[in-house]
Amino acid sequence: MKTIVIGVIGADVHAVGNRIIQYVLTESGYNVVNVGVLSSQEDFINAAIESNADMILVSSLYGQGEIDCRGFRDKCDEAGLKDIPLYIGGNIVVGKQNFEDVEKRFKAMGFNRVYAPGVPIDDVLPDIKKDLGE
Repeated sequence: MKTIVIGVIGADVHAVGNRIIQYVLTESGYNVVNVGVLSSQEDFINAAIESNADMILVSSLYGQGEIDCRGFRDKCDEAGLKDIPLYIGGNIVVGKQNFEDVEKRFKAMGFNRVYAPGVPIDDVLPDIKKDLGE
């Protein structure tokens, strides 16, 4: 069974979406390690190391994802999680911005997949299966 670390990064408390993601992933047969809300990069990384995770899925709803995620890939690499897939979704930037530009910035930061606001977790499942080799 593949393990996915999920949580809400930064000073964000959107617990409902986080619980929905956990439910859908669990029902889809994944072992889910939920670091919860108000989580730091280190919370995600420590949970991934402790659980030998196959993926990290970050969500953010309050718009500060770009700030909260700076340097995240580098910290993963330094912690021995060099090739772990990193996903992010939600309202990850402030205001209405062209999503293609937002996606490019997050991919440049080392995220493998970036999802626009309102994309349901069900729509992400095919990418997860593909990226985890299932």
